[in-house]
Parts: sequence; C-alpha cells; structure tokens
Amino acid sequence: MCHQTVGLTARHLEANGIPTVILGSARDILDEVAVPRFAFTDLPLGNPVGPADDPAQQRDILTSTLRFAEAAPLPQSSVVLPVVWSGTPDWRETYMSLDDPEALRAAGDARRASQQARKQ
Repeated sequence: MCHQTVGLTARHLEANGIPTVILGSARDILDEVAVPRFAFTDLPLGNPVGPADDPAQQRDILTSTLRFAEAAPLPQSSVVLPVVWSGTPDWRETYMSLDDPEALRAAGDARRASQQARKQ
C-alpha cells in the first residue's frame, strides 16, 4: 500500500475514534498527508524496522512505536526513534545504487515478457 493511502486510512480511523500510529521511514510523504501519529526511523526505505536478520532491533522498534502510540498526546504527534541501521554505515550512498543498469533493464524486460506470456 502506498504511504498516502496508509496516511489517509489512518486519518479516517482516527476520525472514527480508533487511535493509530504509523511507523515508517518516508518522513516527507507522511508529513505531507498529515498522519495522526508517526514514528520515524531513519532507515532505508522498505526497512522501517531494520534488516530482516535483526529480530532484536525489530522488536525494540516495534516496542518503542507502541509506547509512543500509548503516550502520544494528540493526533499529528511524531517521534524520531533513535535507531541506527545495523548494515554498512554508508548505506545512504549505496542504497538502491545501480551497479549494472543494463542487467537490471534486461531482468525487467524478461519479467514483463513473462507476464505478457501468462496473460495470453
């Protein structure tokens, strides 16, 4: 689901008396749609609770998010969770970099051809 849809859904739930909290790492998008409560992690997009192989960090982030949800005074509250990406420290420079754009393009072409063949 896209961030805008999640944010708008949270606002709708809040308007109907159901408290929500959104956990994410796309602060600009979620600020734009004015989510009711937002716990921000400065981690790579798609990894708001950390790497898949770090359940301890994931548990800590989720626990902190739930505590924030309980303590957040009003809608449109936010918190920056003090977490650090446990992968390489230069993740910002290398995250989603394209080492071989031609290989990526070829893989995309093959996937689209496969999808088209399944439709026929």
